[in-house]
Amino acid sequence: MNHDHVSEITEAPEPLLQEISPGIYAYVQLDGSWGLNNSGFIVGNSGITVIDTCFTEKRTRAFLETIHQVSTLPIKTLINTHQHGDHTNGNYQLPLATIIGHELCRREMLEINVPTVNPNPMYSGVEWGNLHLAPPFVTFSDTLTVYADDMSIELHYVGPAHTTNDIIAWIPERKILFAGDLLFNGGTPFVMMGSVSGSIDALERLRDFPATRIIPGHGEICTLDLINDMVSYLRFIQDAAKEGHSKGLTPLETALATDLGQFSQLHDKERIVGNLHRAFSEIEGNPPGTKIDLKAAVSDMLIYNGGKTVRCIA
Repeated sequence: MNHDHVSEITEAPEPLLQEISPGIYAYVQLDGSWGLNNSGFIVGNSGITVIDTCFTEKRTRAFLETIHQVSTLPIKTLINTHQHGDHTNGNYQLPLATIIGHELCRREMLEINVPTVNPNPMYSGVEWGNLHLAPPFVTFSDTLTVYADDMSIELHYVGPAHTTNDIIAWIPERKILFAGDLLFNGGTPFVMMGSVSGSIDALERLRDFPATRIIPGHGEICTLDLINDMVSYLRFIQDAAKEGHSKGLTPLETALATDLGQFSQLHDKERIVGNLHRAFSEIEGNPPGTKIDLKAAVSDMLIYNGGKTVRCIA
């Protein structure tokens, strides 16, 4: 099997700013592979609400400069869709904002260090900058409504899915959904730190929101149609895990024996190994979101990737 990446881009294109509804912007960083996340912001009459920051000091600074080119109003609120560094590493650059996230988002962020303190074996060549941990300090467990002037932004907890602490931001008045990393457009879904079954459940829940535009966590803006592709991949993972586990194979052996077929065009293919580690955990009866041996899972992903660190052009 050819494990080379479909895309040979060595440098990320300039981020795209898209006004998807009056005053509501998506900040899209293509190609959406490792570390190249999407974020967004909403400009009100008296302040700005931001959804997620970026992976590195430099990328978050560029994002904030883009916001300030649109509006010089103060950034009052920051919403984190989940704890991963590509969505939270830049939080500290918004010192006056109220940072909101799920209670588990705060807990998970406090349990890990930022990459400069704890070098990450997955990546090489990333210019992190001078990062500081800044977790949410307003937290909730199920739902929370935040307002941008009179416009409601409904936050709904949908994890464990991509992580233990995923939330979505739904703007009913405009039928716009910020889906966080429940959705990867063009990239391999990644549920190693969450749940395969929980992700399928969360994706089915997304169908209840009549969104006309969805900002996925990675990749181009999309519609609800992407949900079917994501669910298909996750069911493929469950089937592969069932077969490999029944044969006594390890997650890595299962991944190496699995033909990606229709999913071979997705970038970050090595995620299959992390996903299979999670699927094996669930087959063995562990509840969704149970902690697994991340070090072993990441090590196996790198072996699958030819012994190289993952391709990260962030």
